[in-house]
Amino acid sequence: MMRTVTGLFDNYDDASRAVDQLESSGIPSNDISIVSHERSRQPEHDTKAAEGAGTGAGLGAVAGGTGGLLAGLGMLAIPGVGPVVAAGWLAAMAAGAAAGAVAGGAAGGIIGAMIDSGVSEEDAHFYAEGVRRGGTMVVARVDESRVNEAEGIMRAANRVDVDRRRSAYAQEGWTGFDASLDPYSPDEVDAERARWRRPIA
Repeated sequence: MMRTVTGLFDNYDDASRAVDQLESSGIPSNDISIVSHERSRQPEHDTKAAEGAGTGAGLGAVAGGTGGLLAGLGMLAIPGVGPVVAAGWLAAMAAGAAAGAVAGGAAGGIIGAMIDSGVSEEDAHFYAEGVRRGGTMVVARVDESRVNEAEGIMRAANRVDVDRRRSAYAQEGWTGFDASLDPYSPDEVDAERARWRRPIA
């Protein structure tokens, strides 16, 4: 029986490391997905990634990645989130759903895709919001016997503590992801990421 293991990361490099470790452990690339806020990969300057990545657009090629799943990164626009860099089965599901979605659909299909893959609706809303705020999500489909191993890989790569972060969002009045809201501006994303940045030892 296959299970879904998901992690949200504040740092794209941490998420990339999790993907590499999952692949190195023998989990096939086609069972792993990554969805990253476009600004998460290039925090030093604004990019033109939104151009040509209209809402509901399919995946378009993006340079980068060293191999495996990360070699297939592409651009996808998600309502309420904006441009993301994504690869894998979840991104393909979201792109397909977005292409046929009406305005204000379920986060361009990303929430529906997560729920269909076994993520609870509550968690799906949280992960979509986390990406909206500049984070990176990694999702892996693994055999039930490998759930603990995959969870350990995600934790070792500095996965966000879901309960604590969701509680912080809720204290600010957040109740769920709303695809009708404007995406975070670059300044808002930078401020959100700075808020959770780990101090350098």
